[in-house]
Amino acid sequence: MSPLAEKVILVTGAASGLGKAMAMGLAAAGADLAIAAKPESARPLALVREAILAQHPDRRVTCLVIDIVREADCEAGIAASLQEHGRLDALINNAGVGMDSVGPNISQRLTFLDVSVDKWRSIVDTNVNGTFLMTRAVAPYFVRRGRGRIINLSTSFSTMVRQGFAPYGPSKAAVETMTAILAKDLEGTGVTVNALLPGGPADTNMILASDAPDRTKLIAPSIMVPPAIWLVSDAASGFTGKRVIAKDWNPTVPANELAAACANAAW
Repeated sequence: MSPLAEKVILVTGAASGLGKAMAMGLAAAGADLAIAAKPESARPLALVREAILAQHPDRRVTCLVIDIVREADCEAGIAASLQEHGRLDALINNAGVGMDSVGPNISQRLTFLDVSVDKWRSIVDTNVNGTFLMTRAVAPYFVRRGRGRIINLSTSFSTMVRQGFAPYGPSKAAVETMTAILAKDLEGTGVTVNALLPGGPADTNMILASDAPDRTKLIAPSIMVPPAIWLVSDAASGFTGKRVIAKDWNPTVPANELAAACANAAW
């Protein structure tokens, strides 16, 4: 049996990048999916669904076009997932906004004074408040069920404090501390909350071609798939409040031992 057979997983920001890679990999592992993206990414999101079904025609894949900074959208997305699939086993809070949105190039050092207040609010609202709102919308269901997996996408500690990376760095630092607190708040409920990060710059549209013309030097988005599969699986029961670095995930090592080795509760 596939490791995620009969599991239903909601992935935000699934139209491209890490979210798309994880959605494709989770489907290959047997999961049914609810994949979400903002309204302007509706078409790319539909193409991801088509790609999954082309490879796995027996999967059930629901597209959710939502704006995660809107509380009503988050609640509607969870409700639609439950109505379509009848259950939900995991939420992967992948949607986020990077420094590429500030531009023109992330390699160009910008101070916080160079970032408009509107752009600062947009990044923080998506990365921090969007993660909170999606988690808040699904957590009561998970608690009632006595089981649930929440995975929050993070970044390297060095990126959090990198010069010219405000507000992206601070927003991800907030996500990590929020992950630790939520894990403690949900202790004993059967719901786990963990952070997952690539471990370096990943080959996504957050890294512009002008900043990294040699894409082979970037981390492939598919690196996120093996740890994501384990974190949403039954094997990860009780593993909570940790950060897992995808590039350190070695498939030749038993998953439980590797998770313990990768986990870093430095917060």
